[in-house]
Amino acid sequence: MAGRKGQSGRQDSQKMKPYLVYDYLMRETDANHVATANEIAEYLKECGIPAERRSIYKDIEEINKALLLTSGSHYDLPKAENIEEAEELLQDENEKTIIYDEHRKGFYVRKRHYKEDDVRILAECVHAARFIDDKRAKRLINVVSELVSEHQAEDIKKDTLLLGRVKTENIAIYEMTSKISSAMSHKRNKQIHIPEKIRFKYVSYVLSDGIKQTERRKGEWYTVGPYKLLISDGNYYLLAYDDKMKKIVTYRIDRMKNLELTGEPRCGEEEFKTLNMESYLQEHFGMFDGEREHVKIRALNTLLDTFIDRFGTRDAKYMKDDNNHFIATLHVSVSGQFFGWLCGLGNRVKIVSPNHVSEEFKKYLDKIYGLYE
Repeated sequence: MAGRKGQSGRQDSQKMKPYLVYDYLMRETDANHVATANEIAEYLKECGIPAERRSIYKDIEEINKALLLTSGSHYDLPKAENIEEAEELLQDENEKTIIYDEHRKGFYVRKRHYKEDDVRILAECVHAARFIDDKRAKRLINVVSELVSEHQAEDIKKDTLLLGRVKTENIAIYEMTSKISSAMSHKRNKQIHIPEKIRFKYVSYVLSDGIKQTERRKGEWYTVGPYKLLISDGNYYLLAYDDKMKKIVTYRIDRMKNLELTGEPRCGEEEFKTLNMESYLQEHFGMFDGEREHVKIRALNTLLDTFIDRFGTRDAKYMKDDNNHFIATLHVSVSGQFFGWLCGLGNRVKIVSPNHVSEEFKKYLDKIYGLYE
């Protein structure tokens, strides 16, 4: 009986072998790193599973076959309808996920769900988002890095974390976004969808024996109807109808605290329906508040990329002025933020029209100059 039990245990462990081989190759190999049959056998031995070289070759053949049957297009492979079709497709080396490199005498995973560049972009986006704190950013980068080999993951983590970013210290932001989403999707019953209001305290920074946060409106509650979560410049915002101000307003979520659902039906439905979302976002996240006007600016040709990156090509027009300059016609909110952006470009730009905007800009510059007289 004891002998039979031991034999059964060995057979059960052999059933795990193809999975362990696949997992090992996914972690340890890529186009620049291969694993020999001996290395794979050694790994299996550490797992308590004896394996011969020949059986490993057979396992990899079966893995490639299974991937054609189950993954197909996810690995940029044709999806096989049955085993016979999979076996036929595998006659072509290009259809294999795991291939053998004759020169390096080892196997490696050639095709994955995600390419290394895809994962690098995902990792950089996580690290660039200000609303994701350092601890969570590192954990999420570790998660996406599991989509590539450990060698590639090491390079991605090293390259990504070299770039310093300002990160939020308000880790409650994740709980708050979850509550906001819940409020926007609240259902009183299975048939009626009734989003509800939320309330919160809103804070700002002050200098008082160091940098501290203070509650706005002397700690009064903000009660709003949440409509949309937005991300701009790495920060999370809430687009909401403010009951007290009677209009659509945006709030930085990392500046909120003590957020609660009120259970009261949301207001502002009509205001939100008539809101021109594109104009609103351009005004509040492009150049902030101010009167919208068509402004012509003369600029050096070397700044064309800068203007297109900022204003795009759909709502802005660009015309050649001379061999060294172009004229940009922009629909912008004329504000201090807009003038500040122009200051950053120095004497390489000039407001051409309208004249009153040019005069406003002169006054803006005079105030700055006055600080240094």
